[in-house]
Amino acid sequence: MKVLAVDSSSAVAGVAILDGERLVYEGYHHHKRNHSEILMPMVEEALLSVDLTPDQIDLFAVSAGPGSFTGLRIGISTVKGLAQAVEKPTVAVPTLDALAYNIACPAALVCPIMDARREQVYTSLYRWEGDRYVRLMPYSALPVEQLTERLIPFQKPIWFVGDGIPVYRNKLAEKLRESARFVPPYLAYQRASVIAWLGRRDALEGRSVPYRDLKPFYLRPSQAEQKRFQQIQQNNGKETGGEV
Repeated sequence: MKVLAVDSSSAVAGVAILDGERLVYEGYHHHKRNHSEILMPMVEEALLSVDLTPDQIDLFAVSAGPGSFTGLRIGISTVKGLAQAVEKPTVAVPTLDALAYNIACPAALVCPIMDARREQVYTSLYRWEGDRYVRLMPYSALPVEQLTERLIPFQKPIWFVGDGIPVYRNKLAEKLRESARFVPPYLAYQRASVIAWLGRRDALEGRSVPYRDLKPFYLRPSQAEQKRFQQIQQNNGKETGGEV
């Protein structure tokens, strides 16, 4: 099975190609968030580098979220277009799952943290069982203080992975002390190769979907939606003369 995977859920843009279990290509861009301009050229470069055409790809995988609202839409639109053109199946991989799989750590817990701004992170918690991770917490958008309160009772080493590390490292270390471990920068960010691997596994286990069923996974409304909701509340309050 040949898998082409795309990740544009954060400031990182990535494309990877698997041929069976062999990673034959991975491209990684972490400079400026201009995914709408660079993602398709990255896909074209990936295919050209391994002498493949889109119709030779058996499965298209994409990071579905949580993450950047704009980035997720660009990635999913890209994969939808590719899959529709050659009538191939797709897989949507949760971004937090993929981050956890950046490391395999049977002796500790793994906690991906994506910076959601305003002192919040997108997060979950994982334990290695058998040949895969099992989620111990629901996908969440949490204030960092609340996350640390949830993690303290586990009383065991917790490896943090994600772009939230440079932002919240000191707070996490202060609260969790010796339990807090942080992966090095080269393991901290999203990798399209992990999306490809998990997408392949999902497809082999019968969880691929038609391109038209691909949807981004959001944990909270976008900033624009939040502002619109606040404006509606304010307008309703003015009309009724009540408190907002």
